[in-house]
Amino acid sequence: MPQQSPQRGAATLESAVHSTCLEGPDCFRLDVVAKMEKKALSVPDERRSFDKGQLELVTLGGVTFGRATLQPGWKWSTCVKPIVSTQSSEAVRLQYHVSGRLRVRMDDGSEDEFGPGEVSLLPPGHDAWVVGDEPVVVIDILGMANLGPAGAGNIPSSKSEGPRRDQ
Repeated sequence: MPQQSPQRGAATLESAVHSTCLEGPDCFRLDVVAKMEKKALSVPDERRSFDKGQLELVTLGGVTFGRATLQPGWKWSTCVKPIVSTQSSEAVRLQYHVSGRLRVRMDDGSEDEFGPGEVSLLPPGHDAWVVGDEPVVVIDILGMANLGPAGAGNIPSSKSEGPRRDQ
């Protein structure tokens, strides 16, 4: 089997990594890093709170992971819509559902419900709400960074200043 030159292989890896991008405002791109990194959502880079919900964010390799904890009674259209002033959520969401039940209604009227162990991909144009009495916890790798970014949406944000465990 012929071997590739390191330069050609590196260029191929770099182009593959940098081409991982979705169209629109939620562009998903990995940045090649020179060292291994590690962070914990329990010590987030940033924490945001809103009515009946909290979000912890960490960023590694240019990808922001968000853990959202949504309490019973949370509904995007009543808890977030008044802050961001859009008719429905405009973010793409790619989420792993850790706990609780989340119901989603798309602008076209289609609906589905997601629970523990499931993964969902939601395009822009949706409302969502907690079903039942158990808090919903989701891990998102696309849309959470856009939930109330600094200067937009007025969702309070606090940057963590504590020690990092990414060495």
